[in-house]
Amino acid sequence: MKVLVAVKRVVDYNVKVRVKADKSGVETANVKFSMNPFDEIAVEEAVRLKEAGIASEIVAVSVGPQAATETLRTALAMGADRGILVQTDAEVQPLAVAKLLKVLAERDQPGLILLGKQAIDDDSNQTGQMLAALLGWPQGTFASKVSLADGTATVTREVDGGLETVALDLPAVVTADLRLNEPRYASLPNIMKAKKKPIETLTPEQLGIDVAPRLITLSVEEPAKRQAGIKVPDVATLVEKLTSEAKVI
Repeated sequence: MKVLVAVKRVVDYNVKVRVKADKSGVETANVKFSMNPFDEIAVEEAVRLKEAGIASEIVAVSVGPQAATETLRTALAMGADRGILVQTDAEVQPLAVAKLLKVLAERDQPGLILLGKQAIDDDSNQTGQMLAALLGWPQGTFASKVSLADGTATVTREVDGGLETVALDLPAVVTADLRLNEPRYASLPNIMKAKKKPIETLTPEQLGIDVAPRLITLSVEEPAKRQAGIKVPDVATLVEKLTSEAKVI
């Protein structure tokens, strides 16, 4: 079975994000980028499926600028077999990514598509759901456990009330949650091997998809700074302030 894994190049989670002076977005010049952490979990799950003899090939896909090749190389070093870069310098939103992945899925015919549940830059949490809807495939989102057997994926999902287990007929779309696994570090030999693995470069135009943004960002602003707390002398003063100032009582 072939597994398709979508990976996104994002500002590294250790970087303190700064808003541009013109408030048009966040500062990306001279900033470290890395693979979206939830996508790392998705890649790890695909590699484990291959190690278990369930998956025969892992294809990593990224949509973005030429620099996203490095993100694909990371996925290849973790264990993916080949990469596909849909190269574009445009701002690509979830619907456009879902449409691109749909075309690639129809072309490559994977038995399973894995994605991170969301990207840490826009936190949209939409691409996996949109992709499943466009393909007409069953979906298991926020997965904390995935097992495959007899053409069925059993997915344990993290929901507000606890855990929910669903059975999906393959092919299916699954989005990875934080507790699905612990991604491995790529070893130096695997990093060297990844340099020789093939990466196919395509454009949205070649796939027949218009990636023009449907949403326009008017302004980006930092959250208001949290005000310092105060000490009160007794319980009566606390109750009075909660009643008259905070208005929570």
